[in-house]
Amino acid sequence: MGRHFLQIPGPTNCPDEVLRALAAPTIDHRGPQFQALARRVLEGIKPVFGTTGPVVIYPASGTGAWEAALVNTLSPGDRVLCFETGHFASLWREMALDLGLRVDLVPGDWRHGVDPAQVEERLSADPGGEIKAVCCVHNETSTGVTSRIGAIRQAIDRAGHPALLLVDTISSLASIDYRHDEWRVDVTVAGSQKGLMLPPGLSFNAVSDKALEASKTAKLQRSYWDWQPLLAANANGFFSYTPATNLLYGLEASLKLLQEEGLKNVFARHERHARATRAAVRAWGGGLEILCQDEREYSASLTAILVPPEFDADEIRRIILDRFDMSLGAGLSKVAGKVFRIGHLGAFEDLTLIGTLGGVQMGLQLAGVPIDAGGVNAALESLLQENR
Repeated sequence: MGRHFLQIPGPTNCPDEVLRALAAPTIDHRGPQFQALARRVLEGIKPVFGTTGPVVIYPASGTGAWEAALVNTLSPGDRVLCFETGHFASLWREMALDLGLRVDLVPGDWRHGVDPAQVEERLSADPGGEIKAVCCVHNETSTGVTSRIGAIRQAIDRAGHPALLLVDTISSLASIDYRHDEWRVDVTVAGSQKGLMLPPGLSFNAVSDKALEASKTAKLQRSYWDWQPLLAANANGFFSYTPATNLLYGLEASLKLLQEEGLKNVFARHERHARATRAAVRAWGGGLEILCQDEREYSASLTAILVPPEFDADEIRRIILDRFDMSLGAGLSKVAGKVFRIGHLGAFEDLTLIGTLGGVQMGLQLAGVPIDAGGVNAALESLLQENR
């Protein structure tokens, strides 16, 4: 009985307004009604990225937007600088290798974000500018660690290096403060299924003038992902392929919700829920740890929790799903079975958080983890302090 609690870090819950928009009749994607819709969403999405420049929309997952960022800006054999901050950063690096790029990988422990000092050090050691791009994941969905993109931009500037800055915001866009133009990011990658509160199926590239210029000489093979025909069609309110019409209706509804709340309030809400979640984890004790070890890098959209070595995080997740019909995020790759993840992003409110943490607390107790039962109360107190 009751609704399923989907508390993974994406796909997230879709608001009713978005679901109703998705149910609109399909229209002619070459007609004036669609043209008006496309112009509204192509313009309306820009403030979410913090840009006045173009945002390219693909019918794809975030992985497609990764590929688009690489193939539009780079050539075979180019060197790129990547950082092992988690599972998804590692996958982006593997894609770069598959595409014929040379990857300089900075190893990581999956508990910290990109270190700006290492960015500066690596780029300063490349005075000839052989490194063509720096690839970073803003919010690593597998670890709950948020890298400091503004500080990374400053590190690139201190090194005086011309490398492009490519940033994945798949689990941070519309959840965590992000500034494409101010931080002079060249390509920002995003997906529809997290902070934008849509089903999977749309991906995005926000593109700088520098990246557009690089695309004129980039020689990696591309066809579907090519920015140029898309941007030419977008200028008239159309797409160079059959677009995901109904998802664009949903995107318009999502953008309206974000605009009504105000992005500053959206970011503050996510921060509030993240703080309350961390308060619960600390109060539970029992050997549980927040996976992220640097307070400056705590994620506002999810919290990854490391369980004591004698317990299996996947078994805890199984108990919670079986007994309370709630889905939590699994540990991925290196942290499989060691971590579970609580998603607190998208269409999410204080009472949803308390229900989520209540289910986690009961599940931990049923799994035999020796926690203090005051975790939910600690979260309540955190929320009360911020609501006073």
